[in-house]
Amino acid sequence: MDEKQFLREMVDHYARTGSEQDGEVKVRRVQDRKTTYVEPNGESGRSIIMNEYKVDGKIYWAGYSSFSQTVFISLAA
Repeated sequence: MDEKQFLREMVDHYARTGSEQDGEVKVRRVQDRKTTYVEPNGESGRSIIMNEYKVDGKIYWAGYSSFSQTVFISLAA
C-alpha cells in the first residue's frame, strides 16, 4: 500500500471513530486549517506536508511522519 492510500484509510478511520491509535501508528489532531505541520525533533523540527482528503462531506488535511509513526490531521472545513 502506498502512502497516499495509507493516509486515506487512516483519515477515514479517524473521521468515523475518533480513534487516535491504529496498530503502531498514532494519530494526532493539530490546529484546524493547517496544510503543513512542524513536528518537534529535539532542537529542530521536521516539516510534514499535508494532503487533502474528503470524508463524509468534511475536508481533512493529513500528513505522515515515518520518524514518529504519527499521522497528523487537521480539519479544513
